[in-house]
Amino acid sequence: MTTHRYRSHTCGALTAQQAGQTVRLSGWVHRVRDHGGLLFIDLRDHYGLTQCVIDPDSPAFADAEKVRAEWVLRIDGEVKLRDGAAVNTNLPTGEIEVFIREIEVLSAARELPLPIFGEPDYPEDVRLRYRFLDLRRETLHANIVKRTKVISSMRRNMEEIGFTEYSTPILTASSPEGARDFLVPSRIHPGKFFALPQAPQQYKQLLMVAGFDRYFQIAPCFRDEDPRADRLPGEFYQLDLEMSFVTQEDVWDTMEPVLRGIFTEFAEGKRVTQEFPRIPYDVAIRKYGSDKPDLRNPIEMQAVTEHFAGSGFKVFAGQIEADPLVQVWAIPAPTGGSRAFCDRMNAWAQGQGQPGLGYIFFKDGQGSGPVAKNIGEERTAAIRSQLGLADGDAVFFVLGRPEKIYRFAGEARTRVGTELNLVDTEQFALCWIVDFPFYEWNEDEKKLDFAHNPFSMPQGGIEGLNGPDPLSLKAYQYDAVCNGFEIASGSIRNQEPETMVKAFELVGLSRQDVEERFGGLYRAFQYGAPPHGGMAAGVDRIVMLLCGAQNLREITAFPMNQQAEDLLMSAPSPASAKQLRELGIRLNVQEK
Repeated sequence: MTTHRYRSHTCGALTAQQAGQTVRLSGWVHRVRDHGGLLFIDLRDHYGLTQCVIDPDSPAFADAEKVRAEWVLRIDGEVKLRDGAAVNTNLPTGEIEVFIREIEVLSAARELPLPIFGEPDYPEDVRLRYRFLDLRRETLHANIVKRTKVISSMRRNMEEIGFTEYSTPILTASSPEGARDFLVPSRIHPGKFFALPQAPQQYKQLLMVAGFDRYFQIAPCFRDEDPRADRLPGEFYQLDLEMSFVTQEDVWDTMEPVLRGIFTEFAEGKRVTQEFPRIPYDVAIRKYGSDKPDLRNPIEMQAVTEHFAGSGFKVFAGQIEADPLVQVWAIPAPTGGSRAFCDRMNAWAQGQGQPGLGYIFFKDGQGSGPVAKNIGEERTAAIRSQLGLADGDAVFFVLGRPEKIYRFAGEARTRVGTELNLVDTEQFALCWIVDFPFYEWNEDEKKLDFAHNPFSMPQGGIEGLNGPDPLSLKAYQYDAVCNGFEIASGSIRNQEPETMVKAFELVGLSRQDVEERFGGLYRAFQYGAPPHGGMAAGVDRIVMLLCGAQNLREITAFPMNQQAEDLLMSAPSPASAKQLRELGIRLNVQEK
């Protein structure tokens, strides 16, 4: 046996080959079991779990009886083969057990505020306050390990295709990424503030202007946003990258193998899309009701307005006649052809604040339900033929202007696919969404806003910006989507100074505003800027998908709660009067 103070082997290392050896293990007590005199102690460390056994004849038995869950022990003992029936094939160390000769308590544990063994559901505030215990749970522990392996794979893949990792500043200037900045007061410059970067966007573009060509970084990003299940409050990480002298097709061709490779490496048997479809934004909205469609769901929506125009279904026909922009969208529901299911979907729609969800279901070669009755056999048959529906299927209808109905229609598509078990959960379905709108209309402020990244190149360049309808303008902007989640976003950048000024002028900013707010970039573009583009892939979301987790807190070591508080470190916390004085800050906190 080694003379090492704590261990000769880890708790995941022992196999039949070590039978007969005397070994030393150290770790946490996973659980203690009393089997009629024999005590079994499952000892756990980062690497695995070993079953240790002691009988009343052992001089260490009195020590073993005192041991409780999560105590830290050193155990010396002899490795023995388990009897055939006692072999645990689910455990790498399942062929052996260690007969204890000596126990040393390295650290006792108080009564646990949450159980580790068995991982029962537990209130999130307790889990986060005692995160160091929560992280001992097998699933969460494995998720964090997988996260580090995914990031390591990203780095390796990027380096193999000629990218170099460069670091960018954390203390920077405010930027228009679309969320609130975290501000950091400057002591040396009273009354002025740094901002934590929402993304390294401007710096990575400056690196291209500086001639570095292929940049990447596993970059921390900070946004003062309200929490969501798929976005953590505070900070998140992205695989950030930028390339010079590229078209958007070059970016897709470069990064598709990287994304496919990462998903394939960690898919654990699930299928991964080999050729990512490239779906225009407008097509995605029309077919799936979303710019981040879940392509595991085979349902594709279609417009069926013509079958309702002038029909006996007056609710629809009247609105189609009154407003030429109104459309009827059909959501096919293969195998959903029962009145019970259709009624359930209708009730769900009403629960979403909708008046209902019209439907037809098919049996015995006929369409059934009030809609079919009102539009007649011929129109019903035409809808059935257009959608390729059969007996036992159904179809649901949503009416309105596309921009008003697409979200609800997309939610209904998702609901139908889920309820009817049409979603193939044994795959990672990836695609590119391309040709995003450059601008969108801000109804509250009655003005144009950037629909996505303000630094994107509009299709058509400055001529496109001078066109008659800015809302019809597309951007060289693209997202990568997996299973209904946006996992990456990117664009070809607008590196022409006059085009950049014109793009910002249309949202109400002057040339002077551009020079003041984006002076570094604007100045750089005067001195020879290469055409460049890139993207950023969300590390947290990719890991969440690969771990099959439902929440980003399940793949993050030390997350905040849903109120954007770190319960473990008690952050945010008040600053002392001395700190505030040094910063020249006086508080004016509004009562909520």
